[in-house]
Amino acid sequence: MATNTPIKSKTWATWIALVGGCLGLHRFYLYGFGDRWGWLHPWPSLIGWVGVHRMQTLGQDDQLAWLLIPLLGFMIAGTMLTAIVYGLTPDEKWHARHNAGHAAKDSGWGAVLGVVVALLVGGSALMATIAFSAQRYFESQVLNETKR
Repeated sequence: MATNTPIKSKTWATWIALVGGCLGLHRFYLYGFGDRWGWLHPWPSLIGWVGVHRMQTLGQDDQLAWLLIPLLGFMIAGTMLTAIVYGLTPDEKWHARHNAGHAAKDSGWGAVLGVVVALLVGGSALMATIAFSAQRYFESQVLNETKR
């Protein structure tokens, strides 16, 4: 018994989260443009990009950029985690959740490759964000000690 709703591919959802997850594109693919969580994704990403721009134009001493840049890093890491979850969801569970009424199809290697790429990108983004934040914190502590 098939319905008129389009089939939501696990592989496509994984790759959309990988490529456009910071903009919420994976949420729009799965739940449509009425999804509130999808509309909330671009804001922390945009604020993080503002921090990157501030650091490029004002230099490394801009403390507001120190606070804004980690938002982008955590959004990238979070959407990569979402891509990993999508890609590792069993096909039967995926089709029960997103394709009710349609025959289940195997997702194949595309989802697995998406998971591998998401793991590399997400792990790198998370480690870079933690390192950047820790470095800026310790630099601010040294700066405070030298002012005393």
